[in-house]
Amino acid sequence: MPIESIEQLTNRHIEQLHALYRAEWWTQDRQLEDVRHMLQHSDVVIALAEADTGQLAGFARVLTDYVYKALIFDVIVAEPQRGQGLGRVLMEAILNHAELQSVRHFELYCLPDMMPFYQQWGFTADLGKLRFLRKDVKDARSDP
Repeated sequence: MPIESIEQLTNRHIEQLHALYRAEWWTQDRQLEDVRHMLQHSDVVIALAEADTGQLAGFARVLTDYVYKALIFDVIVAEPQRGQGLGRVLMEAILNHAELQSVRHFELYCLPDMMPFYQQWGFTADLGKLRFLRKDVKDARSDP
């Protein structure tokens, strides 16, 4: 089935993206309204949809300053379309995106089993003395 790239998601696509998130262990707790808000504040959004049906087949997004850093998030391909090279299409679309051509460092994080996939584009875990740090913040919406 032919796939087309879209950079502006419709309400239907956003609902389909939420369904994709709900099917994955790493995004299963995301709420639809939070996804809508997240999309409004993502700098670059790349989505792939079936040309005939409009069904969302893949998605990725980038947060960036357009000069020094671009952080790639949420590279996801719908289960039925996996193994067809759509992850590669998403990554190529990001790395070749006209607005990101001046970026010096693309960054992402992934599980160890996904490292070979990203290493195809030169991503490495060798960051010298740098370490990834995270601070968890209690979700204010769950407070009584």
